[in-house]
Amino acid sequence: PETIERAGGVPLVNRVGHAFIKHRMREENAAFGGEVSGHYYFRDFSQADSGVIPFLLMLELISKRGRKLSEILAPYRERYFITGELNTPVSDVAVKLQELKERFATEGKISHLDGLSVDAEEWHMNVRPSNTEPLLRLNLEARTPELMERKRDEALEVIRS
Repeated sequence: PETIERAGGVPLVNRVGHAFIKHRMREENAAFGGEVSGHYYFRDFSQADSGVIPFLLMLELISKRGRKLSEILAPYRERYFITGELNTPVSDVAVKLQELKERFATEGKISHLDGLSVDAEEWHMNVRPSNTEPLLRLNLEARTPELMERKRDEALEVIRS
């Protein structure tokens, strides 16, 4: 969110999924939308998902800066440590989401916009049910690798128990 704000934008949180994002982008007249899964949506491309546009924008950035992509991204990789999407089969999604809520309720702001999200000072977690499979998808990021690993392990312990 800080990067978006520094560039003059307003970061918004939305449910995962093309239909939800496309609808919200129209409501907000948003220029861009993205998902952790690598889907990127552009207002000037009818809010459609495109992998080609981000690829071309990255090539342009590399060309203008004359640096490797790894060098351009290094400051972000030093600031945010993410798990990537971790998928775990579960027999009862609702029970696991409730157990996670009880476990993390005192650690941060709870949201149910898309599954269960916890926003804490130094970390953020979202656990949501898959729309196509009987599993939970965990995405977690933190300010340090140690904190990311600890919170990831705590969440997975609840999900897998």
